[in-house]
Amino acid sequence: MAMEVTQILLNAQSIDGNVRKHAEDSIKQFQEQNLPSFLLSLSGELANDDKPVESRKLAGLILKNALDAKEQHRKFELVQSWVTLDTAVKAQIKTCLLQTLSSAVSDARSTASQVIAKIAGIELPQKQWPELIVSLLSNIHQQAANVRQATLETLGYLCEEVSPNVVDQDQVNKILTAVVQGMNASEGNNDVRLAATRALYNALGFAQANFSNDMERDYIMRVVCEATLSPEVKIRQAAFECLVSISSTYYEKLAHYIQDIFNITAKAVREDEEPVALQAIEFWSSICDEEIDILEDYGGDFTGDSAIPCFYFIKQALPALVPMLLETLLKQEEDQDQDEGAWNIAMAGGTCLGLVARTVGDDIVPLVMPFIEENITKPEWRQREAATYAFGSILEGPSPDKLTPIVNVALTFMLAALTKDPNNHVKDTTAWTLGRIFEFLHGSTIDSPIITQANCQQIITVLLQSMKDVPNVAEKACGALYFLAQGFEEGGPSSALTPFFQEIIQALLTVTHREDASESRLRTAAYETLNEVVRCSTDETASMVLHLVPIIMMELHKTLEGQKLSSDEREKQSELQGLLCGCLQVIIQKLGSLEPTKYLFMQYADQIMELYLRVFACRSATVHEEAMLAIGALAYATGPDFAKYMSEFYKYLEMGLQNFEEYQVCAVTVGVVGDICRALEDQILPYCDGIMTQLLKNLSSNQLHRSVKPPIFSCFGDIALAIGENFEKYLIYAMPMLQSAAELSAHTSGADDDLVDYTNSLRNGILEAYSGIFQGFKNSPKTQLLIPFALHILQFLDSIYMEKDMDDVVMKTAVGVLGDLADTLGSNAGTLIQQSLSSKDFLDECLSSDDHLIKESAEWAKLAISRAISV
Repeated sequence: MAMEVTQILLNAQSIDGNVRKHAEDSIKQFQEQNLPSFLLSLSGELANDDKPVESRKLAGLILKNALDAKEQHRKFELVQSWVTLDTAVKAQIKTCLLQTLSSAVSDARSTASQVIAKIAGIELPQKQWPELIVSLLSNIHQQAANVRQATLETLGYLCEEVSPNVVDQDQVNKILTAVVQGMNASEGNNDVRLAATRALYNALGFAQANFSNDMERDYIMRVVCEATLSPEVKIRQAAFECLVSISSTYYEKLAHYIQDIFNITAKAVREDEEPVALQAIEFWSSICDEEIDILEDYGGDFTGDSAIPCFYFIKQALPALVPMLLETLLKQEEDQDQDEGAWNIAMAGGTCLGLVARTVGDDIVPLVMPFIEENITKPEWRQREAATYAFGSILEGPSPDKLTPIVNVALTFMLAALTKDPNNHVKDTTAWTLGRIFEFLHGSTIDSPIITQANCQQIITVLLQSMKDVPNVAEKACGALYFLAQGFEEGGPSSALTPFFQEIIQALLTVTHREDASESRLRTAAYETLNEVVRCSTDETASMVLHLVPIIMMELHKTLEGQKLSSDEREKQSELQGLLCGCLQVIIQKLGSLEPTKYLFMQYADQIMELYLRVFACRSATVHEEAMLAIGALAYATGPDFAKYMSEFYKYLEMGLQNFEEYQVCAVTVGVVGDICRALEDQILPYCDGIMTQLLKNLSSNQLHRSVKPPIFSCFGDIALAIGENFEKYLIYAMPMLQSAAELSAHTSGADDDLVDYTNSLRNGILEAYSGIFQGFKNSPKTQLLIPFALHILQFLDSIYMEKDMDDVVMKTAVGVLGDLADTLGSNAGTLIQQSLSSKDFLDECLSSDDHLIKESAEWAKLAISRAISV
């Protein structure tokens, strides 16, 4: 087989489909039948300078994919099969890889770097391959530039794969020394210098100790700043990328360098090539992000528990920073609105300006207004567009008091520009800016309203007119209407949009049928806006919403007609089905919450359900999620009547619960089980065995994404609440699951923010399960079955109270569970609660909470406990 490997690898890249398929099958077969010799022949191919570049490149790629995968469970399997390989085989593969670093072919070297890093990622944490870093560092002193370049690239990838605590400080110092020396201006070879600069980017996370040492930090910063002046554009770009990373990783160490960095970035923004200028702007955006976080977390006073003070770099740089960013706004590209992922200097500058506005608030307004006033009426479109973009960018951050008077003056002008400006870019940005005005300065919380009876008619007329414009302008006009509707959400019985409701709906439906509606996300925007207009509508327009039902059903029906579609068309059709299901969901929620319309709406329920079932038969993940959510809304609206659909729907419910690959679909399905439990109550009994079996299976699988586990636990609670004491037969399976999850979630002190958030959602799911189970068994003769679990639940409550990191949601659920225990178990729980370590303190803390929901729960719990104790 080894003889033929070269040919098979070449065949696998053949333009002839049959040859390619045959080669791919052979590779797969070889991998499954004899992994050691498969990996050996690939590493041999990669290392052999006599072989063709194409076969070597593919060999390296397959080798890398044999060690790593995106899906967690697949990755776990691949790592296990590497770990269990014969040590001698592994040693041979590693020798080949290290040898490839001195190959003359750069593609082969680069692939070998990545594979070495993948193996290091598996072995270094296990204290294996200790000689790797030593042998890489010895390469750095070689004469041959290609070896130094490949070695630095490998060190960069290695730092990306391995966490800093795996490498001891002495080796970290040596790696950093090698990397920083490679970046030095004295390094004559640009490839080496570029590899070193990119490696530093990955190694910055390892440099905590070095950044705490003044001399070492000064040296690193000097080398990075020098590299931003390299004659080679890629090196300059990579050096600025390092500065961006330093700004977020070592913000608190920057005060000493910030003036120099400002000078370097300003020069790059004004004079350098776009990729470099973009990174220079990104540096200031990153500083804004840091300062926004610090100021949000600690409200500007650093006496408390703030680890890092705010240095107000942005505030100090304002007089120079704002003019620099305003200049960038004039560097637009001719076709930037048409391209979905477009990113250029003008966009980056506007984004940064928006972040500056959020960082410094009112202070930015006087610095930007003169630019707007000077350019907004200029004959050159670039100046008008830049002025409008500047205005739109600073609307989030400054106080409404500061902005409202300016916006009131600007509004009439902008509405005129949106209809009359001859330039599409200007119209696009004007519609976007109107959307931002409605998003940030309109709504029930704003004291002086911008939208009045006087101007509402004109605003709507202009927006509906613009929805007939070219797709990118029409899409932004839909967006503006979306935020306009949202601002009236709390509007009480009547909303300023009510008189125009029919006209707005009609205009949006017309947009969805435009020939060019698939450009610029226009159709999606129109449906999203339609949904928001319906969601925020009032009782007065309910009859018009009811008229929408057959229209949207008809649209959905059309997408289900069996025509043969290309895969591209099928994707578009799936997207449309998803939008229509989402639209029906919002309509059902609206109509189902009002008694008069609910009755009328029920006439359509059978047909709607039939459509949903046909949508499920199409088997597309994006649509499944939307259709599931829509079914949840339908179950909620139809209540016990939903039972008649269960026999047909159950198989799709089960499919959703089994869908580990698209875990969002699985999570949504779990939520829908809860909706159906609330609708059907004990009519769900015939399906509970199947549902519980699948949920328990999901919990014990290591293939399911962790985010689905908390909703599964709360689903236990929903089921128990629906079927009451019939939940008895599931207790022996559910309770141990809940207990072990509770133990896992109880001790997480010192975890990062993400883990704390996840832990809180997990605890909340577990507590909701307990709450549902206790309430489900209440007043039944079988409550004594729960007594054995009470002590464990109280210990769980103690431990999360002691951890001091629960959020308000968990606090409310936890004090509720304390009440449920007392309420359901009476005196059996009373004595246990009295003996508990923290129940009294926890209850007192909740009773004095500012959050009225926590307080309300606590007062109920106190009552239940005192009843249980007095028995």
